[in-house]
Amino acid sequence: MLSASRANFLGKIAGDLERALTRQAGTGSAGRAQERRVAQGEGWSVSDVICTSGPHDRPFEEQHEGVSIAVVAAGTFQYRSPLGRDMLTPGSLLLGNPGQCFECGHEHAAGDRCIAFKYAPEFFDAITGGRAFRRSHLPPVRELSRVVARAAAGAALGADVSWEETAVDLAVAATDLTSDRVASRSIPVGAMRRVTDSVRRIEADPAGAWSLSRLASEAGQSPFQYLRAFQQVTGVTPHQFVLRARLRGAALRLLSGDEKVIEVALGAGFGDVSNFNAAFKREFGVNPRAYRRTSR
Repeated sequence: MLSASRANFLGKIAGDLERALTRQAGTGSAGRAQERRVAQGEGWSVSDVICTSGPHDRPFEEQHEGVSIAVVAAGTFQYRSPLGRDMLTPGSLLLGNPGQCFECGHEHAAGDRCIAFKYAPEFFDAITGGRAFRRSHLPPVRELSRVVARAAAGAALGADVSWEETAVDLAVAATDLTSDRVASRSIPVGAMRRVTDSVRRIEADPAGAWSLSRLASEAGQSPFQYLRAFQQVTGVTPHQFVLRARLRGAALRLLSGDEKVIEVALGAGFGDVSNFNAAFKREFGVNPRAYRRTSR
């Protein structure tokens, strides 16, 4: 069972999504996306988007009007575009070029929450030198951790964030990272379903005792089969995914509250504060105290 403080913290990120899903289930209506504008400036905007679509809702084709980068804050969904067919998980980025058609679906689980950054093409070109995305998404990798946590803290927790700087940082990071990665590959439906179930369980309790053997057993696969499937779907290993989920949660707690660092470490699932400090510094480039001080 989750501790009261950890359950309360997780509720800050996923609570609005869960309430929206409950309301939607009560009415029996079709799922839909609800968008709340968080910030905007000349050539850019940021919105908090909660989607309640599920397996029974048919996806429909949409089109990116400008450049789109969406930070996945909670839930999972399938994203299809000319650049690939991928599953988006917490901490990953959805990428879209101007005029590109796409579909988002929830074939295996309902609901997601994203922090959506939209750019006018000329504004984006001025930042990135006219580079277009070569793939449809980016996995939750270390290079994105700091800007992803900043965006989630600002939109979902109401932290004071410089949105224009965050929009610029995110655009540069996304284009730099996609330049180094090959185009997305097709993912088997069975692998996507199994990994979706795992990701949802980890998301509900990132501090839990998640091991490769446990996750593989629950998915009905050997550790080798499961490891290969998880990496193919998410772009990272199960250990990296769990570690980043814990560190992302810890970063949000540091920004949104005044807990002692040791309380944040233990609440995030780390056995001692020294291991937490070392892992946090590797991920974010600074120790937890400095991160709280400079990010605020």
